[in-house]
Amino acid sequence: MTVLRDWRPRPDDRANPEIDRGQLRDLLLGPLDVQWGRGVTQVVPGTRDGVLVHFADGRQETFDLVVGADGAWSRVRPAVSSVTPHYTGVTSIETSLDDVDTRHPDLARLIGDGSVAVYGVNRSLVAQRNSGGHVKVYTKFRAPLDWHTNLDLADVEAVRSSLLALFDGWDAPVLDLLRNGTAFVHRPFYVLPVSQTWTHVFGVTLLGDAAHLMPPLGVGANLAMLEGAELAESIATGPGDLDEAVRAFEEQMWARAGRWAKITMAGLERLVSPDPAEALALFDQVQPS
Repeated sequence: MTVLRDWRPRPDDRANPEIDRGQLRDLLLGPLDVQWGRGVTQVVPGTRDGVLVHFADGRQETFDLVVGADGAWSRVRPAVSSVTPHYTGVTSIETSLDDVDTRHPDLARLIGDGSVAVYGVNRSLVAQRNSGGHVKVYTKFRAPLDWHTNLDLADVEAVRSSLLALFDGWDAPVLDLLRNGTAFVHRPFYVLPVSQTWTHVFGVTLLGDAAHLMPPLGVGANLAMLEGAELAESIATGPGDLDEAVRAFEEQMWARAGRWAKITMAGLERLVSPDPAEALALFDQVQPS
């Protein structure tokens, strides 16, 4: 295997810290009274008492403001928009390795302290180190949405064999990331239209993937956290009119999200490309020289 790029932080480089999603969730939500397991089935704005929320357990409650931060397949989004996500033509199978430093020291050295990415024709593989010796492995490839018609995605060994065939000819250490994967999760990439907006609806708004689903290239979660903070700030420091505060937040969110949606869609095209050199050229543009 030939290493084409090896980026390591220099002593004066600013760090790009990473944190496991579960740990971040606990950090942010730990002090709050969060009610888990209360799935939402429908949100109805414009009722006499406010915004009516129907829950999966049959209960209903009204609220002054409902914020849909419930991801790609948001149950809140239909209250403001009829747009639904569409498939990008790129799908991913995710797997993971545990205790990699002890169980797979050669793979641990391959991944290093951050991540390793390998690119081929219309496919790629990325392994990223998490905390506690845990490694996430992501394969990406172009395929029709029904590519797995004759494959049982619940059959771990069948999925493993299919991936090894798909990446046949790749270097043995890279394939070992798949051979040692403990489970496989299918994640087709869906997106909302670039520059997605909606006509403002009193009492309902969206943020994060619910508002602007885009390719998962390291932007979505950061935007969601920023938008949550901005919405709270707009409400807390605004003129006192809740609806005007929400309107101001939406305008700010839409402008930035539209820019990032264009960037990430272009990035996906280059990272899963007929020409693997496109990926290296993209990274050369964003990495320090």
